[in-house]
Amino acid sequence: MTIRPAELNDLPYIVQLLANDALGAQRERYEQPLPNSYHEAFVRIQKDTNQELTVLENKDQKIIGTLQLSFIPYLTYRGGTRAQIEAVRIHEDHRGTGIGQLLFEWAIARAKTKGAHVVQLTTDKKRPKALLFYQKLGFAASHEGMKLHL
Repeated sequence: MTIRPAELNDLPYIVQLLANDALGAQRERYEQPLPNSYHEAFVRIQKDTNQELTVLENKDQKIIGTLQLSFIPYLTYRGGTRAQIEAVRIHEDHRGTGIGQLLFEWAIARAKTKGAHVVQLTTDKKRPKALLFYQKLGFAASHEGMKLHL
């Protein structure tokens, strides 16, 4: 297994992973060619030094996992940095094999090397299996999250 920064040619595989679940299918558009909005977002992410879009490849160099790690500097905690994990997806054929845990262990170690004092994530309440997975990794539901879609 190889965990590495995403490259532009990985984008179709990443979007395919994002779209391949009940919730993702409602908000993503995996089609060829990809909508230009994905390319534009990829470029913005690549230019932002606080963003790390990451992929996990198997031994055949097939992308089977992805996540985005964001580093958020802020004033509280004496000017601390939070690491936010988002857009976690594992290919359906590889769920339950331990590679999700491997990807999270990498992300947590990466957050430590970047000086983050906390790693946080959000998960949709419609994903109870994901919630259990995160709890097994040591994440605790310490806050109530809220959103306002614009």
